[in-house]
Amino acid sequence: MANESGVLVFGEAAEGAGLAAISLELLGAARRLGDQLGQPVRAAILGKGVESLAQELIAGGADKVLVVDDALLGEYQGDAYLPAAVKVCQEANPTVVLLPQTVIGRDLAPRLAHRLGTAAVMDCVELKVKDGRVVMTRPCYGGNANADYTCKAMPQMATVRGKSQEPLATDPSRKGEVVKVAAGVDASAVRTKLVERRKEEAAGVRLEDAEVVLCGGRGMGGADAFKQLEDLATVMGGAVGATRAACDMGWYSVPQQIGLTGKIVSPTLYIAVALSGASQHMAGVSGAKTIVAINKDPEANIFRFCRYGVVGDWKAVWPAFQQKVRELKGQ
Repeated sequence: MANESGVLVFGEAAEGAGLAAISLELLGAARRLGDQLGQPVRAAILGKGVESLAQELIAGGADKVLVVDDALLGEYQGDAYLPAAVKVCQEANPTVVLLPQTVIGRDLAPRLAHRLGTAAVMDCVELKVKDGRVVMTRPCYGGNANADYTCKAMPQMATVRGKSQEPLATDPSRKGEVVKVAAGVDASAVRTKLVERRKEEAAGVRLEDAEVVLCGGRGMGGADAFKQLEDLATVMGGAVGATRAACDMGWYSVPQQIGLTGKIVSPTLYIAVALSGASQHMAGVSGAKTIVAINKDPEANIFRFCRYGVVGDWKAVWPAFQQKVRELKGQ
């Protein structure tokens, strides 16, 4: 393609209703890039029954929304979404394409980049413009450093980590254009079929969405100790996670594992309790705004990353910490 223009965001619908929060975050990033490049912002939404989400995308910052609403896109299947996404890109002819670093985005972005003859930079935490090109920053070396990438081919493509970008203030009165795009998907080309979906019931805030995360490590000593983290998480309106070591020992649920091989979280406050701060774990929390650590080993790696640290046995420190939080929360 030639004469590319604009920043294109692929939005996602939330499991319940409305847009996924990361879609609005991507629009915020796209608008900032678009302003620097002097180019418009477009959004695309693919799925079944998603036409009603177009106005939400406009309110979030899109100048134009391309809607691909088709029964074959009701569940994510790469074979169905890929040709539809290619059609959207051909229609929009963008300079930059942004996708969320989600289950869908991680699968779709590399395949789409290959089809378009470009490359995709995965799991970006920062986007900026330099000399007319987008500089895409992502963690490397297990989260111990950041690397900057640029893409020579067009369009420049990246997936963006959740909570790494600030959304714009939504404006329901914003006006924009809505264009329907036919999916053009051949049902016989879809080689996989979803036969069953099983959900693990979880109470409280989702780990990925929590503004406050309390995480326990091997030093917790056992499964019963995590109940204390859960009690305080309830008070703070947060969620509880665990290191891989704690999950491997059966102390906490594997879906709550945080780290390179688990969930990636970006909370405002991350409380690390009795965990060493191994690089594989820190790769999952590099987006945390403030880290508070409790560890009895003064040489623990976690103290290199935390803003506030307490050297001591968590069992001795926790009661006073918990009491103070309850006081501040009026409980």
